[in-house]
Amino acid sequence: MNKKIGNIFKGDKVIWMVFFFLCMISIVEVFSASSNLTYKSQNYLGPIVFHTVTIILGAVVAVVTLNIPCRYFKLMTPFLLIITVILLLWVLATGEKTGDASRWINFFGLTFQPSEIAKGTVVLATAQILSAMQRENGADKKAFKYILCIVSPIALLIMVENLSTAALLCSVVFLMMFIGRVPLIQLGKLMGVVVGLGLVGLLLIMAVGNDNNVVVDKAKTEQVSAPKEKSKLEKILHRADTWKSRIKKFSNKEVITPDQYDLDKDAQVAHANIAIVSSNIIGKGPGQSVERDFLSQAFSDFIFAIVIEELGIIGASFVVLLYIVLLYRTARIASRCENNFPAFLAMGLALLLVIQAAFNMLVAVGIAPVTGQPLPLISKGGTSTIINCAYIGVILSVSRSAKKRQPKIAEKEI
Repeated sequence: MNKKIGNIFKGDKVIWMVFFFLCMISIVEVFSASSNLTYKSQNYLGPIVFHTVTIILGAVVAVVTLNIPCRYFKLMTPFLLIITVILLLWVLATGEKTGDASRWINFFGLTFQPSEIAKGTVVLATAQILSAMQRENGADKKAFKYILCIVSPIALLIMVENLSTAALLCSVVFLMMFIGRVPLIQLGKLMGVVVGLGLVGLLLIMAVGNDNNVVVDKAKTEQVSAPKEKSKLEKILHRADTWKSRIKKFSNKEVITPDQYDLDKDAQVAHANIAIVSSNIIGKGPGQSVERDFLSQAFSDFIFAIVIEELGIIGASFVVLLYIVLLYRTARIASRCENNFPAFLAMGLALLLVIQAAFNMLVAVGIAPVTGQPLPLISKGGTSTIINCAYIGVILSVSRSAKKRQPKIAEKEI
């Protein structure tokens, strides 16, 4: 019996334990945080049953993925790049809107975000380029150009509708290039260009955006003023109103008394803060959240606030620890790999999950502006949850090959 279970759950046991705990926390907290969904649907078990089935399906995907030899992931790269570009163009042209952003595609009843596929594809392509162009003194200088040629157009396509996801993806690629020993002078120049473009972009957003007529309610930005014809620049930066509003709110450090706080415009931030402040050290207990009934996207973008409210600082620290262990353990696995490609791929996917988790947590506690990034493997999701599980499966696949090589190395040393 134990052998049969071992044959299913192959790979690094610590990664499996982290994955298990994240999934269990997800089921408990999504069940608690989905009160608004259950009220609207008048189906008490519907949302959590759907999420649990998604988690189980994701676990199956992880098991299937970990049984794929790492060399086959290389063969997928060109096909995934073509599919990614097609899907990103598709979503810009005819995608379904959430608020003022077109991020979703409905394909025969299956709704998904192409950006989720794009993130893994870019990490896969970057890992392949870095591994193929490693030299004794580091990566070949041409690797930097090849990576930019692939990442830049994909990031720009994502950025139009989802700036935070584009920033997340670029951060992961930058760290992968640093780990992949891309010359520091090239990385330094890239940082200078990014900072310069960031300042120009910020100026454009502040100039084009109009936050006076924007009302943020339940994570949706709606125009309440009479429509007017927009210039070409305004059409390209059609989300400038949302971005400007978020930047101004985050940068406004003026102390506001409770009676002056506008719960209509700042409901998410306000109720997230209330959830955190009322948690104490041990929390209110699973299922005892109060703010879940008032906090929009409590089951997704702001689920970490509900985790703090119910599980307290201790429970929240445990969640943070799980992501740290995931990154640390993946780094240990990567260090054992004889080949560069699986090492870069595993580290890239781990960085993708952990940095996104950091984005979500920083937003929930008010350290970063609202970005709309869910908490990987914990927030309620459909295809995004399954894709994240596939990432875990890839890391486990790498861990299998790394473990198999260790005895051979030991024999040679003896």
